[in-house]
Amino acid sequence: MKMKVRTHNKSELTTQRKTLRNNSTSAEAMLWNMLKSRQLGVKFRRQFSIGQYILDFYSQEINLCIELDGAPHFTFGGSEHDYERTEYLKKYHNIRTLRFENSEFFKYPEEVVNSIKSAIEEQR
Repeated sequence: MKMKVRTHNKSELTTQRKTLRNNSTSAEAMLWNMLKSRQLGVKFRRQFSIGQYILDFYSQEINLCIELDGAPHFTFGGSEHDYERTEYLKKYHNIRTLRFENSEFFKYPEEVVNSIKSAIEEQR
């Protein structure tokens, strides 16, 4: 009998996930207020891990990940890491990733939420 390997919310990432949840950026806190309690019609979790990666927001119902990125993501190493992560999620878990800059969210929150709504409809 083949043993199933756990890939979601591994116990070794619990402390890191809790730390990220308790110290979220202001952009993450604002977006969470718009996503929680099925306000957009699907359940999102925040700081959910899949494999070695911790996703900012994730809907298991429709395999959609939403990432809000700050300055560290816009370095060579940061963008390379983001690319590898997006490809891993897509290839091994069939998860679509939407990525927004924190500044984009602050300037155009309605447009970001509308993009998320469109992606939700596409994923259904």
